[in-house]
Amino acid sequence: MRAIVATQPGGPEVLSVQEVPTPAPGPGEVLVEVAATAVNRADVLQRMGFYPPPPGASDIIGLECSGTVAALGEGIEGWQVGDEVCALLAGGGYASHVVVPAGQLMPVPAGVSLVDAAALPEVACTVWSNVFMLAGLEAGERFLVHGGAGGIGTHAIQVASALGAQVFTTAGSEAKRATCADLGADVTIDYKAEDFVAILKEAGGADVILDNMGAKYLSSNVSALNTDGRLVIIGMQGGVKAELNIGALLAKRGSVHATSLRSRPLGEKALICADVVDNVWPLVADGQVTPIVHAVLPLEEAAEAHRLIDSGDHVGKILLTL
Repeated sequence: MRAIVATQPGGPEVLSVQEVPTPAPGPGEVLVEVAATAVNRADVLQRMGFYPPPPGASDIIGLECSGTVAALGEGIEGWQVGDEVCALLAGGGYASHVVVPAGQLMPVPAGVSLVDAAALPEVACTVWSNVFMLAGLEAGERFLVHGGAGGIGTHAIQVASALGAQVFTTAGSEAKRATCADLGADVTIDYKAEDFVAILKEAGGADVILDNMGAKYLSSNVSALNTDGRLVIIGMQGGVKAELNIGALLAKRGSVHATSLRSRPLGEKALICADVVDNVWPLVADGQVTPIVHAVLPLEEAAEAHRLIDSGDHVGKILLTL
């Protein structure tokens, strides 16, 4: 099969198309013929040698895909060869075929094309598991998501807004903030010129914050929390080490969670995927949530897709098609 291989850790230029053996599904697994995959910031880190796949996962980059069921492993029920699906992966998406644990397969939501469906699994599972299953965001609460114009941000804004939260988001350009507002953000914040802490405090504090910056924003995020607020950290773009005033956290009865989706046990991922199908896919089907796709490129242009991610000039997801 065709696959994108990183010949060594480095920049986008290390990515090349190669012929590699097609995997075979084992018990409880399904082989998917890939129609499209999406480029995530975690893929960039893996390309650079900083984010290796978990034990047993494919070393081919790619955390999600859409496509058609090509073969079934032993013990598979509920799926048939030819079914159109999208899937959450621990790796292997940048290829013409990928083996997926059956619990991480999801049907393509109604009204979404097979290609565009590749933009949904990683963001939907990340947002739903962290913002709703873990942090318990409820209607009427204030929600802050950093990086609102990215893949995670554009999805989080839509889902939180659809479910009745008041949505705040940070973004770095007027155009990106306008997009965030169009997607349902009630308040957009220019993180280059405005103080998101002051804005959230004036509003009453954030009940839930979804953060991709890590160390750089830790103290500020805690300051921006409401009483009983929940901070969920899913990225480290702003570093890995920071000091935290425990007294400030105690005074707010606040909580800080740091989570990762990729390394979770299969059972947990299956539960998240099932919850996404039950709770998020209906929002997609009725048009309240849509996949935001910035660009669609052929698999052979994976290096260009990575350059675009590196530049930060995109809004939403970048897809690679086969």
